[in-house]
Amino acid sequence: MTPTLQRCLRCYRPHRMCFCDAIVPVRNQTSVLILQHRRERFHPFNTARIVHESLERCDLMVAYNTELAEQFQQAALPENTGLLYPGADARLLSDLPPSDRPEHLVILDGTWHQAKTLFRDIPRLQTLPQYCLAPSSPGRYRIRREPNEHALSTLEATVSALMALEPENSELPLLIDAFDRMIGDQLGRHAPTVDDPPKTNWRRNEKRRRGSANVPRVLGGDLNRVVVAYGERDNHRPTPIYWTAVRLGTGERFECAIESDSYDDSQFMDHLQLDQQVVERAIGLDEFRNVWRAFLEPGDYIAMRHHGTARLLAEADAEFAPTVILKAVNAPGARMDDRDKPIPPGRSRASVRLQAAVDFVRQLNSLSQIVDPQSVAPV
Repeated sequence: MTPTLQRCLRCYRPHRMCFCDAIVPVRNQTSVLILQHRRERFHPFNTARIVHESLERCDLMVAYNTELAEQFQQAALPENTGLLYPGADARLLSDLPPSDRPEHLVILDGTWHQAKTLFRDIPRLQTLPQYCLAPSSPGRYRIRREPNEHALSTLEATVSALMALEPENSELPLLIDAFDRMIGDQLGRHAPTVDDPPKTNWRRNEKRRRGSANVPRVLGGDLNRVVVAYGERDNHRPTPIYWTAVRLGTGERFECAIESDSYDDSQFMDHLQLDQQVVERAIGLDEFRNVWRAFLEPGDYIAMRHHGTARLLAEADAEFAPTVILKAVNAPGARMDDRDKPIPPGRSRASVRLQAAVDFVRQLNSLSQIVDPQSVAPV
């Protein structure tokens, strides 16, 4: 039996790599509220956790966008509250005279995409004055990839903002010290050796063997955790208009139409061939998120045809499980039929494409059973 990984319930790191003893209390005058996207909550390298544990005046809200919008709407904010967000009208914190400095700062925690959707989906954020930073040196976060060299982690951004607002605070660098220790410990445990030369980051990427199945591990074993999904895009915006999926282990199916004016376009509907009865039961985007989340189970992986399908979930803020992009799998002997063909009577384009993805996953699963199991690529 595989032993359960024991984690520290404070920093959520494995006990052998716990850095709680490096976190020291830091007194701050400017209060901080962190709005954290739910998917970041248990990420082992989530720096918002360090900030929350360290800063004396810091609150943390964690939820998906809809719930965060409701919580934030009801939160009592001080009058002089600002948002750290690089909008077009954002003012540089370091340029503010003391009289213009915010007394309370809201910070968004998540990937860059998640932060943008938080700003988009939480109307109250858009009413706050915006402030930004001007990093003079590259970010120190060498574990997670950032969109550019000057992008900062939540911890670095928070410390930089507070140092601009409280230049006399000598305790703030202690947060950076804890951050550097966490990164140093992680990189030290994955230091390059003669047999394992340096790569683009610390994660070890096993090279796939030529001629092997190159199947992601989650698709090469028991398929009970795999949900194959497909979505049709709204004709007017990059969000799903229709979503369908099947759980391979049980055959349980998911089908949902999302409200849209695109259903009034007869030419568009002829192209999709969606069941009119399904369209008549279309629900709002928020309700779609709820029913899709309820369909998924802990430990699920979602297999999708290509990145375009995955982006539909991202735009709908409905990424509730890890994804596997089937187009990225290059396995000799397996092929996904992605050519558009005449749609059989009683079928929709989505059902045909979903079935092609299901067949491809089963091909990959069968192929992985007849090759060296060590050649199955980690997901």
